[in-house]
Parts: sequence; C-alpha cells; structure tokens
Amino acid sequence: MEENGSPAREKLKSRLGFILISAGCAIGIGNVWKFPYMAGANGGAIFVLIYLVFLVLMGIPVMTMEFSLGRASRKSPVLLYQQLAPKGSKWHIHGKFALGGNVLLMMFYTPVAGWMLQYFVKMAKGDFVDKSATLVANEFTGMLADPWLQILFTSLVIISAFLVCSFGVQKSLEKVTKVMMIALLVIMIALAINSFFMPGASEGLSFYLVPNWDKFIEANPFKVIVGAMTQAFFTLSLGIGSMAIFGSYIGKERSLMGEAVNITILDTFVAVVSGLIIFPACFSFGVKPDAGPPLIFITLPNIFNSMAGGRIWGCLFFLFLFFAAYSTVLAVFENIISMIQDLTNWSRKKTCLICCACLLVLALPCILGFNVLSGFTPFGGSTSIQDLEDFIVSYLLLPLGSLCFVLFCTSKKGWGFDKFIEEANLGKGLKVKTWMKGYMKYVLPILITAYFILAMLSYFSVI
Repeated sequence: MEENGSPAREKLKSRLGFILISAGCAIGIGNVWKFPYMAGANGGAIFVLIYLVFLVLMGIPVMTMEFSLGRASRKSPVLLYQQLAPKGSKWHIHGKFALGGNVLLMMFYTPVAGWMLQYFVKMAKGDFVDKSATLVANEFTGMLADPWLQILFTSLVIISAFLVCSFGVQKSLEKVTKVMMIALLVIMIALAINSFFMPGASEGLSFYLVPNWDKFIEANPFKVIVGAMTQAFFTLSLGIGSMAIFGSYIGKERSLMGEAVNITILDTFVAVVSGLIIFPACFSFGVKPDAGPPLIFITLPNIFNSMAGGRIWGCLFFLFLFFAAYSTVLAVFENIISMIQDLTNWSRKKTCLICCACLLVLALPCILGFNVLSGFTPFGGSTSIQDLEDFIVSYLLLPLGSLCFVLFCTSKKGWGFDKFIEEANLGKGLKVKTWMKGYMKYVLPILITAYFILAMLSYFSVI
C-alpha cells in the first residue's frame, strides 16, 4: 500500500511483537558468542557486574532516545532528523552514517550467521563424531579456507532473510520473529538445565557468578572495564538507528523507557544464560574458559563429542546460536529496507530484491578475507577484513552514533530534552524523570566520549 507515491508506514501488530523484534535485533552473536568468551577472558563474575552497570548507565538511556526519535518522526534514521531537527541544521548527516553502519554490520555479520548454520548442519550430520580435537579444529579452519562453502551458507542467510522481510512487517517479519525468539528461549533454557547437571558444573558456575577480585586484577582492570563498556554498546546495537526503526512502527500506548528496560532485561537474560550453558561445560571437561573466539567452534564441539547425547545437545546449541544470529539479521535488514524506501520511494519487494543483490556482493570481502585475501591484515598479525569491518562498526559508528543521538535529544540546537521527554513518556509504564535531565545532558555524553577515547587507546594497545 502506498500513500502519495511513497510507501505507507507499517505498524507492528502487538506489543509482544515489538519487544521480541527489538530484542531479536539486540540478541545475537554479541550475547551468545562474544559475551561468554569476553566474560571468560576478563575474570568472570566481576566483568558481568560491570557490564550490567553500563547497561543501566548508558544502554537504557540511549535505547530510550532511539525509540523516541523513531516514534516521534515515524521515519527511519535517514529521514528522522529532517522531521525533527531545526531547519538548516546538519544533524541529518548522521542518518547516512547510520545506513552505512547497518550495511557494514551485515557485511561481516551474515557470514558469521552462515557459520552457525553450517555448524548446525555439521553437527546434525555427525561430522564431529569420533574425531580428535585436532580434526575438530581442522573443521573450522577448513570451513574458513573454503570460499565457495562460505558463499553458499552466507547466501542462504541473506536470501532467506530478505525473502521473509519482503512480505511485510506484520505478515511475515513479526510472525517469524515471534516463533523464532520463543524457540530460542526454550532451547537455551533446556541447554542451561542440561549444563547444571554436568560433573564439575558448580566450579563453572562459581567462576561465572561469584566475583573474584584476584581474577579481576589478573585480567587487567582497565581492559575489563573497557571490554564491558564495548560489550554493552555492541549487544544492544545502539548508535546506528537499529532501534529507532522499531520505534517508528509502534503506537503511543506504552512509555519508551519501560520498553527499553524490558528489552534490555531480555537481552541480558540471553547473554547470562549463554554463560550458564558454556561455563559449566568448560569446567566439566577441563577446558579453559578464556579460550576466546575459538570457544564456540573448536572447544564446544569437542565437549559435545565427550558427553552422553552430545550430538543432540550440539544440534540444539548451534540451532540456538543460529536463531540468535538470524534474529539480528532480520531486524537489521528491516532497518536497511526502511531507510532505502525512505530515500527512494521504491516498493518493499523491489527494495528487498536490490538490497539482497547488493549485500550478496558486499559480504564477499569478509568471506574472502579468510582465504583468497588472507594476505591483507589491516591491523597486522592475524587480523582480517572482518576485523576491520567490526572495528569500524563497534569502535567508531556505535559509540559516536550514540553520542549524536544523545546530543540531539538533549541539546536546544537539536530536538531538545523537553520534546524528547514528552515523547518518551507517552503511554503507560516507566517514565523518564525530570531529575534525569542533568545526567542525560551532561554526564551521559561525557561517559560515552570517555569510553570512545579509552576504547581507541585500548584497541591499539596505547595503554
């Protein structure tokens, strides 16, 4: 349906749909892959506590602002500033960076979602059965070394996700996300319960849930804090308008800080339970919890090989990982589609077709960076094109974009705090309080700026 030559704005059918789609955007690789190995490498429980603090201090306020901008403007990030900003201002420039950020995120995220799908297939086929630890490790390196195999599974992710989105927000995206997110939660709870009954599970739970000051000092307190702040931004996909779009699809019945809190709780629940699945298994089988990124693709398949019913649990685990990654892909694709439609007035199906073709090409550098283009090491050592793309999104666009949203919502030269709080507080639920103005206007920008500087220094090992 179109109005005055431009696509009509769709709405989500239910509040549950809004919460699950928004949570699906936030819940992804950052929760189920990155969070456990970050916690493992940074001392366990104290990292988790610091992470939770920064979710409250930075994550919830910025998410509330993104939702408010989307709902007030009824536009995607590329046009919301034109709708809300004073005439002649330059705020709208950020909209182009938001579009670029979403596209760049999917350039390296869709191949990783393809890894998850491929490992689910491998586990279901029994490819890891009776293989030594070395051979299991070779499965991962072999997968990365085969560009055609990666292209196949990445293409399956991209094409299927755009196909889902092409049928519309209510008719397809909302329905598919509801089923997938509920299935994800059921599977992960089953996996967590299974982990609790493993021998030695209590040691893993203690590492994960009981703060240990010695481990915090050993892990380097500065890097633990910066890592927790980075994880808080990455897990909620803040700063590139990924949440603003879903704000534009909802009504005025509920206040937006309350919804931001609900989504953050659901996102955190998935991240924390992912650790409950992984750490008891690590300690039960004598695996170091700080194994880093290989933890998922090398360490855990070996663990599943060693446990009773491991093939079944392994299938469920990688299906859980794929659902988590795919929910983010669907949500970010919707963001890209909405922004392109706002810029071009194309129909949804035409937009999906063109975006799908473009992303199939744009995902190639990440894929080829592990094989054909492996000689290109942007940061030296064993870094790849994926590391470069991740750096641009995670360390530049997310924090700087969040800072832009915060300044726009609190500055008189932007939208202004009064208009922001009026929009955010419409409807039932938790409200933004007037006493928060000082924090959001002065303290929050300083926190984000400090984080950005510290993250840069830490990333390049200056301090």
